[in-house]
Amino acid sequence: MTGEKEQIVSTQFYFHEQPFELGCGSVLEGIQLAYETYGELNSEKNNAILVFHALTGSQHAAGINRFVAGVENLWTEECHLGWWDDFIGPGKGIDTEKYFVICINYLGGCYGSTGPSSINPKTDRPYGGEFPHISIADIVKSQKLVIDHLGIERLHAVIGPSLGGLMCLDYAGLFPENVLNIISIGSGYNVPVLQKLFTLEQIMAVENDPHFNDGNYYDGTHPRNGLCLARMISHKTFISLYYLQDRAKGEVRQFDDHFKWYSLSDPMESYMLHQGRKFVTRFDANTYLRIMEAWQTFDLLTHSEKESIEDFFKNSQHHRYLIFSIDSDVCFYPEQQSDLNQLLKEHHIQSMHITVHSEKGHDSFLLEPDLFAPHLSFTLAK
Repeated sequence: MTGEKEQIVSTQFYFHEQPFELGCGSVLEGIQLAYETYGELNSEKNNAILVFHALTGSQHAAGINRFVAGVENLWTEECHLGWWDDFIGPGKGIDTEKYFVICINYLGGCYGSTGPSSINPKTDRPYGGEFPHISIADIVKSQKLVIDHLGIERLHAVIGPSLGGLMCLDYAGLFPENVLNIISIGSGYNVPVLQKLFTLEQIMAVENDPHFNDGNYYDGTHPRNGLCLARMISHKTFISLYYLQDRAKGEVRQFDDHFKWYSLSDPMESYMLHQGRKFVTRFDANTYLRIMEAWQTFDLLTHSEKESIEDFFKNSQHHRYLIFSIDSDVCFYPEQQSDLNQLLKEHHIQSMHITVHSEKGHDSFLLEPDLFAPHLSFTLAK
């Protein structure tokens, strides 16, 4: 981004002062949600788009934000540029000269929304391991509070890549009259067996770190090695092996603080370990566990409070879906988007399924805006 095009933005905070009941039965005595907006809400308030971020994203989707109050220790330089800056802005795929875009950090998050690192009002200490279990439905319901706060009765669209795509489906099921377009990118409608296994491995990596201390580590050493390993497990599903090999070139860098006996022998090993080590400087392990569990336990019917698929889609005949597959994706395989598209067709819901051809894998939705922008613009303008 050049200096001329820099858009400086700031995070806003919504405070819900009433008790917020979670699906697990626990109650949070008030919650805070961090969010950012881009563009302007028109007088009819019918041009709003809610963007759900991916697993380790934040409310900062576009522009430059160098500071977020309360999360200075995690808001590294890597966070300063919005994670979807190539997609959101004037003249871009999600055109802020036409649309008012909202992105909210997830409940349970670590970038300003109430989460495990927040202060528990009952103890005046971080929640830590006492922070309750959350579901995707809990996250979606909390975000609806912000939409209501902004006075938006109906969203023009919800858009979500990866995990955010599951959020989109839940939003459409829970609040069908509040949205028109549902755009799911590299996602699906369930969690396949392979992804459940990857998730389990990541949860074990964090919980078995000797510094995890049942999630109560904020006054001591954080479980960095466990979180690093979890990120390495997930990262290899986010990029294709071809792209990994292309990125992982050069000398083999050794990390003696991780290995005492083994010596790294391939640039790919150094690259993956570098990704893990970089990640732990900007993310909280407890938040990672909460969001991974929400992904692991996602159930379209249970969390949308529907008894059948027919019931789920009963009030969705006005919805218009755009589904993106990425042909090299090994996080949400293309078959999962085909299954979702077929499910929509069976229930007579308008759906367009686009396959993006990329060598970069799942993370194509972050890296290659030109492959997605024309279809985004077309669908949003209909």
